[in-house]
Amino acid sequence: MKTDYRNWMPKGMVMGSGCSAAIFLILTVIFASVPIAYPVKKVLVPILAVITAVCLFAAIWMFLMYRAFSYTGNRQMSKQIIEGVASYVKIPDGGKGLDVGCGSGALTIACAKRNPKASITGLDRWGKEYASFSRNLCERNAKAEGVSNTVFMQGDAVRLPFEDDTFDAVTSNYVYHNIPSKDRQEILLETLRTLKKGGTFAIHDIMSKAKYGDMQAFVKKLKDMGYSEVKLIDTTNGMFMSKWESVWMGLSGSAILTGRK
Repeated sequence: MKTDYRNWMPKGMVMGSGCSAAIFLILTVIFASVPIAYPVKKVLVPILAVITAVCLFAAIWMFLMYRAFSYTGNRQMSKQIIEGVASYVKIPDGGKGLDVGCGSGALTIACAKRNPKASITGLDRWGKEYASFSRNLCERNAKAEGVSNTVFMQGDAVRLPFEDDTFDAVTSNYVYHNIPSKDRQEILLETLRTLKKGGTFAIHDIMSKAKYGDMQAFVKKLKDMGYSEVKLIDTTNGMFMSKWESVWMGLSGSAILTGRK
């Protein structure tokens, strides 16, 4: 059995944008060739050409994203990020960890492999926008990796179904920026609520000011609340990706929030 962590850029989106570009290109050629009224052709053909160009650009961008994120390709950015985030997760023997927004189980399993004497819970809502991800897929990947210290369950990151002080470590990767919210810092606090005193956290996301507000102020807030070793680590400076990659991929502002409660 082989693992199948899927791709953060769904293949269906790549193919859909490519097909759209092809369809609008055909329509552009047809309407440029058929004898229709000149005023109509003058307006319609340029519009179709512009739509074709936009769809083609989107298709190329999505294809490049798909290739970069592929677990079996040359770049393997997804794998590099997963292993990098997991390296921050240290759980004592017999302890418990939580991975919020586990998707295909990649980060949950990576943390479980690094902490074989701990139990790691992977939680996700597995919504229709990521229909290729599921609890069954996570469980199959764990089995393929030979990992038995994982549990996967459905849940909402905004209202976690856990008591305060439940886990020795909490982690997440590129999840919260996808959640519609006016205050994503509150979502971070909801995750940290479940962390035991002395527990560690490593949360990787696009923590730009537009999406999260002032994260340096949030770091100070956590320190004032008694958290220690709190750091906001830029991952676009060569750690997981180059600055240029973060720009063209739309990942500018990516950073790991890490520390101890």
